Amino acid sequence: IILQVVYNANKFSSLVAEKRKCQNWLDYYQIKFSRNPSTKPTTKTGFLGICGARVDAIDHYTSEIARISGEISTEREKVVSNRDAIMPAAFVSFKTRWAAATCAQTQQSRNPTQWLTEWAPEPRDVYWDNLAIPYVSLAIRRLVIGVAFFFLTFFFMIPILFVQSLANIEGIEKAVPFLKPIIEMKVIKSVIQGFLPGLALKLFLIFLPSILMIMSKFEGFISLSTLERRSATRYYIFQFINVFLGSIITGTAFQQLDNFIHQSATEIPKTVGVSIPMKATFFITYIMVDGWAGVAGEILRLKPLVIYHLKNWFLVKTEKDREEAMDPGTIGFNTGEPQIQLYFLLGLVYAVVSPILLPFIILFFALAFVVYRHQIINVYNQEYESGAAFWPDVHGRIVGALVVSQLLLMGLMSTKEAAQSTPLLITLPVLTLWFHRFCKGRYEPAFVKYPLQEAMRKDTLERAKEPNLNLKSFLHSAYVHPAFKEVDNEGDESDEDLVSTKRHQSKHSSKHSFSSLAEDPERSLL
Repeated sequence: IILQVVYNANKFSSLVAEKRKCQNWLDYYQIKFSRNPSTKPTTKTGFLGICGARVDAIDHYTSEIARISGEISTEREKVVSNRDAIMPAAFVSFKTRWAAATCAQTQQSRNPTQWLTEWAPEPRDVYWDNLAIPYVSLAIRRLVIGVAFFFLTFFFMIPILFVQSLANIEGIEKAVPFLKPIIEMKVIKSVIQGFLPGLALKLFLIFLPSILMIMSKFEGFISLSTLERRSATRYYIFQFINVFLGSIITGTAFQQLDNFIHQSATEIPKTVGVSIPMKATFFITYIMVDGWAGVAGEILRLKPLVIYHLKNWFLVKTEKDREEAMDPGTIGFNTGEPQIQLYFLLGLVYAVVSPILLPFIILFFALAFVVYRHQIINVYNQEYESGAAFWPDVHGRIVGALVVSQLLLMGLMSTKEAAQSTPLLITLPVLTLWFHRFCKGRYEPAFVKYPLQEAMRKDTLERAKEPNLNLKSFLHSAYVHPAFKEVDNEGDESDEDLVSTKRHQSKHSSKHSFSSLAEDPERSLL
């Protein structure tokens, strides 16, 4: 058994980051001086180097690094020796999968609130900043964020509905009659009614993923994969309420909520179902503006190209900065996955109501498959391995979209001459929910539990094939805080990959690479 105690090293980590920044500036000024030895570089000691006394840049940053190094040593000694800095949590790695599975999936104490065990995320997946959050405050944090997300979702409807009103030419002409000659122009009118609502809606949603990720971090989750899954769930809920329901129902969000509360349950699908066919044109436009253009932008990568050149002009000082600026990053599961599922929902809803929308959806999925397959294989770096933890959430949302489409179809049919067939359609959501329950009971345990039989089989196979395998050297430092690792490995610019890969990785990404042995989540728990 290898035990790694969790320390509250947030202050220590900030000092290491500050030293890294000063070291980068020192490298920049040393390179600058080596190119022009006749002039020593200078800098100002004030805010952002634009105010304060002017001093020799090399001497200044050398003394700053020495000062911060002393603070780092003091803080490290304080963290390691101070009992208050030790958090009531630890990473435990076992020699065998069977031992880890037994410990992670059993209750360790008579009191169910003591000695809690759970599977640990693999080392790259750990979000270290949240490990210092006390366990007792997690429930309060999640309650606060739940309330905040409710208000964010429903208050955000106000600008969304204002955007939808832009498609109403008559309303604009009444509000600003002096613009009527311009609005009546064929080109301007087509832009206002066609592309402007979808484009403005996209602009409103640009900053939403960052807000939702901040909210997930505040909740205290300890793995990047959990943060992205939580953020993706909220992003999908937000889009379902604001983009889907908000676009097909008139009135403010609270008016909708009030109507839903005072309506009978059988009237809600009818209210929404009647509005769906009238919004088919808007959603076709939205798919073209957001979906097709988004896929084209993904393959062209214009946004990362612009950001790279901005960084190269204003922020890049050393070769290390340039490598970090060129890092393609990882695919955004917290934004891309719920966005794709929104289109899946639109396809299911309009497949019967307005099939003219289906070719646009099918073309989007065809383009997205080709483009994202290429990007994942050849462009993006893999930040972590979560063991397909996203799939239960994805499956649940797909089934939910299917149930929503069936309920809305029932609501629409009840307003037509085929109202007598509506009771027969009740079997559709009932059978769908039964299928979901069957899949949840049959397949979900594979994502949350680890069978002891499988653990024993793998352990036996491993001992037979690799009798001399020793994981201690890997696991001994796998769950050490990255700030401690950086200090211990100071001066080592890059670590060699433990396993070769087909695609060359930059030095920046190879620092976070582990072999399949070091990142084996079947051996470690928290």
